[in-house]
Amino acid sequence: MIQDMFLKQLRDSEVEVMMFLVNGIKLVGRIKRFDQYTVQLARGAGTQIVYKHAISAINPAEPAELTDPA
Repeated sequence: MIQDMFLKQLRDSEVEVMMFLVNGIKLVGRIKRFDQYTVQLARGAGTQIVYKHAISAINPAEPAELTDPA
């Protein structure tokens, strides 16, 4: 799934992202982990769990390379 490839690339490269929620809130941090329903965003000593259905966009600080390992 392309969503999992994208999130895995951002998690593994530890790149900072801006995450925009459907209610207009902007969150900044690094993706620590994710599962089928949530994304854990870390910044400094704090973390936030965000439900995927609440995310409208994720903008990485650097381009993400999406390659299929298969």
